[in-house]
Amino acid sequence: MEMPSGDYAIVERDGVAIHLFPDGARKHSPVGVHVFTPDLEELRDDLVSRGTRLSQDILRKPWGTRDFRVKDEFGNEIKFTGTSDEE
Repeated sequence: MEMPSGDYAIVERDGVAIHLFPDGARKHSPVGVHVFTPDLEELRDDLVSRGTRLSQDILRKPWGTRDFRVKDEFGNEIKFTGTSDEE
């Protein structure tokens, strides 16, 4: 959901909602959000089918987890990490 003024948005999936809005009182650096999911490939495929551009496709990290990332034009990043036994 996005408000008509474009200054407030809600991203929601599976009962989790993230509210996004600018803080005009001060300048902020880009932020990162880390979301853990048991269905990494399914989530990635769904987001891509809806037009999401990935900044990083699924990769296995040296510490053993797998993740993919989405970054907006302001540098804010959401990292999705798998939690299944196959990770």
